[in-house]
Amino acid sequence: MNFDDTPQEAAFRAEARAWIAANAPKQYEEELRKSSLGGTVLKNVNILEVAKAWQKKKADAGWACLHWPKEYGGRGSSSIECVIWQQEEGPFGKLSGMFFIGHGMCGPTIMAFAGEAEKKKYLPPLASGEKVWCQLFSEPAGGSDIAGLRTRAEKRGDNWIINGQKIWTSGAHYSDYGILLTRTDPAVAKHKGLTMFFLDMKSPGVEIRPIKQASGASDFNEVYFADVTIPDSQRLGAVNDGWNVSLTTLMNERMSIGAGVSTGFPELFDFCNSLMLEDGPAIQDRSVRSRLANYAVKASGLKYTSMRAISALSNGERPGPENSIGKLVLGAMLQDIASYAMDLEGAAGALTSADEEIVNGQFQQMLLTSPSMRIAGGTDEILRNIIAERVLGLPGDIRVDKDVPFNKIPTKGR
Repeated sequence: MNFDDTPQEAAFRAEARAWIAANAPKQYEEELRKSSLGGTVLKNVNILEVAKAWQKKKADAGWACLHWPKEYGGRGSSSIECVIWQQEEGPFGKLSGMFFIGHGMCGPTIMAFAGEAEKKKYLPPLASGEKVWCQLFSEPAGGSDIAGLRTRAEKRGDNWIINGQKIWTSGAHYSDYGILLTRTDPAVAKHKGLTMFFLDMKSPGVEIRPIKQASGASDFNEVYFADVTIPDSQRLGAVNDGWNVSLTTLMNERMSIGAGVSTGFPELFDFCNSLMLEDGPAIQDRSVRSRLANYAVKASGLKYTSMRAISALSNGERPGPENSIGKLVLGAMLQDIASYAMDLEGAAGALTSADEEIVNGQFQQMLLTSPSMRIAGGTDEILRNIIAERVLGLPGDIRVDKDVPFNKIPTKGR
C-alpha cells in the first residue's frame, strides 16, 4: 500500500492545514497537547463549551463529519481525506472527544435505520456538535451480555413506555439524545426480542446519576427510566430486530475505539527521552529501549490495521468483526504502558496537579482510566470470542441459553 499523498490528497491536505491554522483555538493548544487518555482538561473554561464552539466552526465551514453525506451535515469526503484531516487537526482533535459516541456510533446507526425525515432533522445538529448523543446499552444484571438486558418497552397506541435501568453510560449527563436498546418480547430467545429506539435525554421519567471513578472524574452514569414515553417514529429498525440494529452500533464502536484512541506510546517515548534514572537517561537503558521497541511495533500494527479498516470503508463495506482486534490490543497496551511509566517514575508517579509535574500526573490518570478501555465496547473476553468465532472460524462457546425464551432463563443460582 502506498501511503504517499496523491496530487488530489496533497491539495486537500494543504487546504485543511491552511483552514486549521487560521481558525483553530490556539489559546488551548499547549494544554491539549499535554492531555492524554487520563482526560482532556482545560483550565478556567468549560471544555464542553469550547468543544461545541470548535465543532460548530468546523461544521459551518464544511469540515465536520467529513465522510457523512452533505445533506446530513457532512462533506461527502473519502475515508482517506478523513485520515488526512485527523492528522492535520492534531491536538485540536481531542476536543472531538465529547462527540466521539455520537459521531462514531449513534450517527451511523441513525443513518442506517432512521426514516429520511428523522435523518435530516437529527443528523446535522449531531454533526455540528449542537446536540450531543450517548449510547444506552449496558445494564447492571447483564454484564458483558448485552442481549441479557431487562429494560422493558411496552407498546401503547403510537407510543412505547420504557421502564428499566442502564449503567456505564458515557456522557449521559451532558447528552441531549441517546440510542436505547430495550426488550420488547420476553417470550422469545434473548437475541430475538430486542428493539432499538432513540430518545430525548430530557424526557420526563429519565433520571441520570453520575458515577464517581477512581481517577476522580465522573464520565460514566447510571440512567433510570420510569414510564418514559417514546413515539414509535423514534424506533430504529423493526420491532424485535434490535439485535441486528445494535450490531451496526457495536461494530462502529469497536472500530472507533480501536482507531480513535491514543495508545499512550508517543507520550511514553517523549517521557523516556527526558527521564533520568539512577544510572543515566532512561532512553539509554537497554531494557527501556527494548520495551519501547515492543510498544512501537504494537502501535504500528494498530495503525495499519486501522488503515485496512479505512480502506474497506472507502469501498463501501460495513465494519466487520475483525475491527475487534484493534480494540483488544489497544486496551491491554494502554494499561501496560501506564503501569510501566509509573514503575519508571517511582514515587514521583504519585504526584499530580502541579504544573511542573504534569507528565507524572498524566500517567497516573492514564493508569486509573485505562482499565475502562478493556471493558467499554466489549470486554477482552467477549472480543476474543468474536475474533475466534467470526474471524478465525473456530467452534463457538457452548451457550446453554441461546434458544431459551428470555423469561425462562433462571436469574438465580440454586
